[in-house]
Amino acid sequence: MDRAVFEAAVRDAIESLPDEFQPVLENVAIVVEEEPDPADAGGSVLFGLYHGVPLNERGSGYTGLPDRVEIYRGPILRSFDAVHEIVAEIRDTLIHELGHHMGLSDDEMPY
Repeated sequence: MDRAVFEAAVRDAIESLPDEFQPVLENVAIVVEEEPDPADAGGSVLFGLYHGVPLNERGSGYTGLPDRVEIYRGPILRSFDAVHEIVAEIRDTLIHELGHHMGLSDDEMPY
């Protein structure tokens, strides 16, 4: 899957999110990167990463740059063959990383 098609799948995943996610998307940049930083991956396969201050940790005077959700194209494409699996993983990864933005730990994720 070339980069343009992958990025379109990410846009489709964003648009398919339930309406209650719309306020969470404010001030969040969602970007496609080819590979994670090896320091972030820690030797494991990483499909996405949230960078920022979770909403539940912000004070009333919080101002900052947009938080960032990175979706890693390379690891996803190496891990899944079928287009429907790739699209599903993009959406799952997006929801997972937005969960971190909302302050959820890995154990608190809905799946």
